[in-house]
Amino acid sequence: MSDAGHVAWMLTASALVLLMTPGLAFFYGGLVRGKNVVSTMMYSYVSMAVVSVMWVLWGYSLAFGAGGDFIGNLDFIGFKDVSASGEDGGISPMLFAIFQMMFAIITPALITGAFVERFKFTTYIVFLVVWVTLVYVPITHWVWASDGWIAGMGALDFAGGIVVHASAGIAAIVVAKMIGTRRNIERGVEPHNVPYVLLGTGLLWFGWFGFNAGSGLLADSTAVSAFLVTNTSAAVAGLVWMVLDYQSTGRVSAVGFATGVIAGLASITPAAGFVGPMGALAIGTIGSIAAYTTVKLMAKTSIDDALEVFAVHGVGGLWGTIATGIFATGGVGLIDGDSDLLWANFRAAVAVVIYSGIASFIILKILDVIPGLGLRTPEEDEDRGLDIALHGERGYVADGAD
Repeated sequence: MSDAGHVAWMLTASALVLLMTPGLAFFYGGLVRGKNVVSTMMYSYVSMAVVSVMWVLWGYSLAFGAGGDFIGNLDFIGFKDVSASGEDGGISPMLFAIFQMMFAIITPALITGAFVERFKFTTYIVFLVVWVTLVYVPITHWVWASDGWIAGMGALDFAGGIVVHASAGIAAIVVAKMIGTRRNIERGVEPHNVPYVLLGTGLLWFGWFGFNAGSGLLADSTAVSAFLVTNTSAAVAGLVWMVLDYQSTGRVSAVGFATGVIAGLASITPAAGFVGPMGALAIGTIGSIAAYTTVKLMAKTSIDDALEVFAVHGVGGLWGTIATGIFATGGVGLIDGDSDLLWANFRAAVAVVIYSGIASFIILKILDVIPGLGLRTPEEDEDRGLDIALHGERGYVADGAD
């Protein structure tokens, strides 16, 4: 019999994680030019629909079915035999599947920040289906399924540092390189709506408590600790980014603060259930510095990762994965124990980087040569703005929306 308290908490946590995707839509939507706000937000919203259907039909089964080291089986296709009733005072398999669905929804949506303002919407829908099936689902099985090979070697990823953030961050830099830079603009486009960015940050910060504190799957002391360290890392990372901005420009940027917060949240995600508040302060501080430095370095390259997905999520997730091996308590981290977890997490991170990078490249390369698809919108559509060209709608009626 399921415990009512655990069920109530995990239903709430699942809803919180789903709320992160609209939060991401506002965060990304505010950062682009006004003529592309609808198309940018729709990348996130359509992921909620497409991935939800996929997860029920085959995604959950392949991710968590007992298929072996690398992929699950189809025993749970269509949620067959996924019971809504739990045992031993925990939560039911169906509730676990619902919670995991929300992670699958937001992961490909994160990637879209790298290719906004120039990626075909119809191709993106196909990309969603293929990438989640061939990249996200296998990695999820490796790390979180009981028979996954990364889980078997002792690596720990509490809430998705490598499953979500690293896999998406690496795919983002691959697609940014392949699709090329945006037309007729300088790097560092001024956000058209900073309040949208701050609203999205607030929704993401709020939803992240479900993302991390819910990943222990119970309403218990681990959830309480994960909640605290999540907030701590986000707070210190936002403050650190503010200081770095002020040292560089003499001003405090709201967008910079928001970006630092997200970097801190991404960094603490793999470690949230394993570290204390002092570890969270260190993880958030270093994660913010690492992401800020990566943003500056990327600006010197020809890769137009438009909304800094790799710097914030890729670097943040990878740093958090390594940091878990350093700061984890209970005798398993480097400081409190030995180097076994650090080494296991390092190998896991390398494996996910290689697999996501190569698989994403192959998927995108194939989509680019399929007649009727292709990755990039025509030049005239980019110049007009994707809102009108692809959706026939404007984000704003007034003139001067750019």
